[in-house]
Amino acid sequence: MSSEMDLDHLLRANLMRVFNERDAAKRDAAIAELFVADPVMYEPDNVVEGRAAISAVAGNLLEQFGPSFQFAPLAPAVGHHGLAVLRWQAGPAGGPIAVTGSDAAHMLDGRIARLWVLLDPPAA
Repeated sequence: MSSEMDLDHLLRANLMRVFNERDAAKRDAAIAELFVADPVMYEPDNVVEGRAAISAVAGNLLEQFGPSFQFAPLAPAVGHHGLAVLRWQAGPAGGPIAVTGSDAAHMLDGRIARLWVLLDPPAA
């Protein structure tokens, strides 16, 4: 995957099919499709290694923030040469935005190899 469209598709699929998916089996299947065999995700306070651990983090986030919490992309991802960034926001459906940030990903052979979760500072 080298085009910006492919990078956008991959990062949007990660947001919608992994981080918005409450069904663990569906989330695991999406991760198997979207990520390399041994991915690493870098969160502000944690390094998460492996597909199963990434799935667990996504599931825990959704459980922690309630049944209507969801992530939504803010604009198409931008990127080239295997690096892409997708801006997003998250919060309860129909409610206030709780957090905004970006996912920056290094792609390898059309899959996510490394994912950095960057959180914006809280609004003043």
